[in-house]
Amino acid sequence: YQRRVRVFSKFLSHLFFKMGKVAKARKVASIKKIISPKDIRLKKVEEKKEEREKDETHSIDTLPSYIFFRYNTALGPPYRVLVDTNFINFSIQNKLDLVKSMMDCLYAKAIPCITDCVMAELEKLGPQFKVALKIAKDSRFERLTCTHKGTYADDCLVDRVMMHKCFIVATCDRDLKRRLRKIPGVPIMYISARKYTIERMPDALGDTRQ
Repeated sequence: YQRRVRVFSKFLSHLFFKMGKVAKARKVASIKKIISPKDIRLKKVEEKKEEREKDETHSIDTLPSYIFFRYNTALGPPYRVLVDTNFINFSIQNKLDLVKSMMDCLYAKAIPCITDCVMAELEKLGPQFKVALKIAKDSRFERLTCTHKGTYADDCLVDRVMMHKCFIVATCDRDLKRRLRKIPGVPIMYISARKYTIERMPDALGDTRQ
């Protein structure tokens, strides 16, 4: 009887040992399926994504550098600055007076300009943008009439600067800034560190901070 018990105990020990090995192997297999954040494959995917974004941003015909200055011959004091909805909103959040802050940035007189499309967008946004709408109706703002179809503000601003290269565009919208950078000679104003900053401005005409 004791011999049978010993044999049976050995059998059970061997069985549990094998079951433990199988369970451990399954656990290791499941761990291997999880890709490490440092995995080289992830880095390659990120690199390809960045390359695609760069191609999308800079997918324009190569133009000689002098063309930038040629397009900006109309730029000069008083500067006419096209503003969009979120630029006004971010100015309020950062407690910046639009006209004064523009003059501080450009070191010259600046005239904020607002199109019918941007005004319509502000009116559609409702009571929470009441302050922004009040600022947009300030007498210091120049109102620009839109004659095109549709009221999409971003398209409106892009179309206007493509036709008239005499504007600076004030926006904090990433997508709009990406579109504007594809147009040679259009300076972009945005908010950084609670003040206005401008990029792509000729040295002879104003501030060149990036």
